[in-house]
Amino acid sequence: MADPAAPSDAELDVLKCFWRDGALSAREVQDRIRDRLDWSPSTTRTVLERMRAKGLLSRREVHGVVVYASAQPKVAVIGGLMKRLSDLLDLDGPLPAAAFSGSQILDAEDIAALEAVLAADEATSDGEGA
Repeated sequence: MADPAAPSDAELDVLKCFWRDGALSAREVQDRIRDRLDWSPSTTRTVLERMRAKGLLSRREVHGVVVYASAQPKVAVIGGLMKRLSDLLDLDGPLPAAAFSGSQILDAEDIAALEAVLAADEATSDGEGA
């Protein structure tokens, strides 16, 4: 069964906005996703609140404007997705994070951190079966 806190594809599109630009208002998110997701402003606000309930976003008020931000580090979210894909494919080891070196949202530091997360997860998985 899927992890209820795992982001959906649409939620990943929204998270990428935060990973690229930092904290954003619902209107700013709406402006950034308009071309990819044909959502009304009220749908965008609803999705942002659902993502907050899932622990994917945080919310605060800045000068009277509600602003959201990613509550999970992008490396942790992407590492979780890679682990799910690896499990789905019944791979013997983790997917190599270096495969994402052409990513527009992961820099070299992120890829190194992702490799460390995946290696630590692999070491933990190996230890569980012992």
